[in-house]
Formats: sequence, structure tokens, C-alpha cells
Amino acid sequence: MKALVIGGGLAGCEATWQLVQRGVSVCLYEMRPRKNTKAHISGDLAELVCSNSLGSKFRNRASGLLKEELRQLGSLLIRCADESSLPAGGALAVDRKAFSRAVGQAIETHPLVEVIREEFIKIPETACIIASGPLTSQLLTESIITKTQESQLFFFDAIAPIVLRETINMDIAFRASRYESNKPDEGDYINCPMNKDEYFAFIEALIDAERIPLRAFDNIEKEKGYKSKKIFFEGCLPVEVLAKRGLRALAFGPMRPVGLFDPRIGQRPYAVVQLRQDNLAGDLYNMVGFQTNLKYSEQKRIFRMIPGLEQAEFVRYGQMHRNTYIDSPKLLDETMQFRDRDELFFAGQIVGVEGYVGNIASGLIAGMNLARSLNGEKLASFPLTTMMGALMHYVTHAETQDFQPMKANFGLFPPLSGDLHLRKKERYQVYSDRALKDLQAFISSYGIMRTSVL
Repeated sequence: MKALVIGGGLAGCEATWQLVQRGVSVCLYEMRPRKNTKAHISGDLAELVCSNSLGSKFRNRASGLLKEELRQLGSLLIRCADESSLPAGGALAVDRKAFSRAVGQAIETHPLVEVIREEFIKIPETACIIASGPLTSQLLTESIITKTQESQLFFFDAIAPIVLRETINMDIAFRASRYESNKPDEGDYINCPMNKDEYFAFIEALIDAERIPLRAFDNIEKEKGYKSKKIFFEGCLPVEVLAKRGLRALAFGPMRPVGLFDPRIGQRPYAVVQLRQDNLAGDLYNMVGFQTNLKYSEQKRIFRMIPGLEQAEFVRYGQMHRNTYIDSPKLLDETMQFRDRDELFFAGQIVGVEGYVGNIASGLIAGMNLARSLNGEKLASFPLTTMMGALMHYVTHAETQDFQPMKANFGLFPPLSGDLHLRKKERYQVYSDRALKDLQAFISSYGIMRTSVL
């Protein structure tokens, strides 16, 4: 049995692994580095483009629960993430290079995988998973539109700057994790504190700053007449756009100071910019929540207004790029199967899942189900009480007019039975316990193998 996987990102690599573990040979097409995108910087498989964090480690958090479900199913990428993890408090952050190397080593050395470094421009007639990501090339996008007979939905996404550690002024900045003030200099984040005057001067500069015109990134909508529903994805707003929504919007968002105390003044700052370790060497830090579309010269000028970053050297500036996703509620089943063709599946951000772990989950489901289809087995729809099932159900059953990429969250779950009057933390724990119990029953009933990651 053979299959094609188009796209060597998170979803494509996980889908490939699930297929080969079930005896299906895979030709994995990745156009990089022969043809690059506006966001990637290498030709590595499973390159992390935006943050280096895969979200919470805790099972009573939505992202943490989703990762645990993937571990139960033998996800290759979650194993690689665990093995390349960095200190990040309650989050699973990874060294980008180490993570990509681990995934690439597993995929490229597998005897059933052939990695082909070419652009794939047309949906094939053979068994296939399209996991081409949010930066799908124009020719393949046109083929998808022809196949689906639906206009694509576009939105613009942004990534945050990365700072060289040695250029951060630690006489002002301080190490701490939220709510761990009794552990000075031991936290996993570098924090740049602001007083009220510094904060409002910074906000004013952000609002007045020059931005790169969106048309400079991609003219595909205007040129082809494709439908565009929203300019920005609400879950990843550029920091300057968020600033315009209200003078204190950032102070209640990525710059919220709760749980942090500035050792210089012995109290909580008015606002704070957090930086998270981005590589194992510990010499690169990314600005948490500071995705942006400002001109590079403006980023250098304005971000150096942040106390502690006065002489900061930016090894990568923030930038924006067009993301593409299909009208999944009209086109896909929750198995990730295309409704009008049995052996065509989609996975990753192109289906409307948001976040690294959601992409991995969709790839696992697509790979597992294409293998089941090729083996003549019943496709597996995960229970709605699991995070995997709830997330895939959302992207395939949402109202089209309001459909926008979604990350894992407990709001996707069906309510608990009975009037339990639980506090939020307690309710989330019950959700998590129920999910893992139902996942085990589901694995047993479908005879799902736990794939090896060795």
C-alpha cells in the first residue's frame, strides 16, 4: 500500500508516521528548501515558525490534555517535543532545531518513507493527505479550489521577534515565573517591567508606528478574486492592532503583570514584557505575545523603548504572512476525510485547527484513518468528550459564516451531566479525567494500535 503526504510540517510528519507504522509506504512531498515561504527560514521538516511553545504541560489545561491524548496514541512529534524541551514554567517549550532534527531523523531514515523535495502542484488521484499548511503554494491552492469548488478563506497571521540574550539588560529585567516570587532569579522567563508612564508612552508609539502594507506580503486575494472573510485571526493579533483596541488592552493581555514582582521596587509592575527561552543554548529569547506587522526599523525603535531592551539585538524581527484554510465544515468529516472522495484527507492548519498541538492531532487522525481506509477498516471518529474529538468536530461542524481557526479549549466539550456546581479548575479536572477514560475505551473498541516512537 502506498500514499502521498503533501507537506512536511507538523501535521504532515505526524500523518506520515501514523501511516508507516501501519504498514503504508509514504512519499512525503516538501517544497522547501527548493521553494521557500515568507515565514520559514529553513528546509527542515516540522520547522516551528512562530512560538517555540506547545502550550501547557498540565492535564487540566486544554493544551496539556490534548498532548496527553497524543502521548496515549504514540505521537512521534509529542515524543520529540518532550525530548527537546526547555525550561518554560508550566509550558512545554522546545529547542526549535533539536525538535526538527529529531522529527527529521525519524521520518527520513524510516524504510517506508521517501522524502521528495519538490513542490506538489495538483491534488493527485491516488491516496493522499494534504497537509500543506497555512502557506500552501499558489498552484496547489488553485488545485484545491478547483477540487472543492469553494472559495478559500484567508487570514493574516503574525510571528514575534527573537532577541539575543546577551543584549538584554539584566540590571532592569529579572528572571521569574508567575506566582513564584519566592524564587528570585530562578524563573523560566525574563521579565521586562514597565511603570505606568513607560507603558502609556510605549502604547502611544505602537499605535502611531508604521506598518508593512499587507499587499506587500501576498496579492493572491486581489489577483484571483478569492473570498477573504477576516484580515486577522483573533487568536494571534499583531500587538499594534491589539493596542488600538484600547489603551490598557495589552496590560490585560500579553503584558499583564499578575503573579510577578519587580525586585527593584518590591511590588508588581504596571505591565511587563516576558521573554521565553528559544533554544537549548539559552542565547535566544522570543518576545511572548509580541507578533507584529511593524516595519523592521519601527520594531527596533519601539521595542527598544521596553525597559531592559534598550540595546537589544534582534536576530529575527516579527513579520506577517497569509494563512490559508479551507471551508472544512462543508468539505470534511471529523475523520479528516474529504466528503466527496474516500482516499483524500486533509490535515493541519489548512483545515482550521490552530496551534502546534492541534495540527499534530489532525495529522495523527488523518494518517491513522487513511491507513484504516486502505486496510478496509472502519474509520475512527474520536469521542466528543476527548479533546481530539471535540476539536475535529468543531472544524467540521461549525457554522460556515462564523468559521475561524480554533485551538484546543474546554468550551468545545459537551457539558458535564448533573448539576455539579464546580469551580472552573475542578470542572476542567473532571473534563480531563473523563477525556482520558473515554479515550482508553475508544482505543480498545476500535482496536487502535499505540504506534512506536523508537
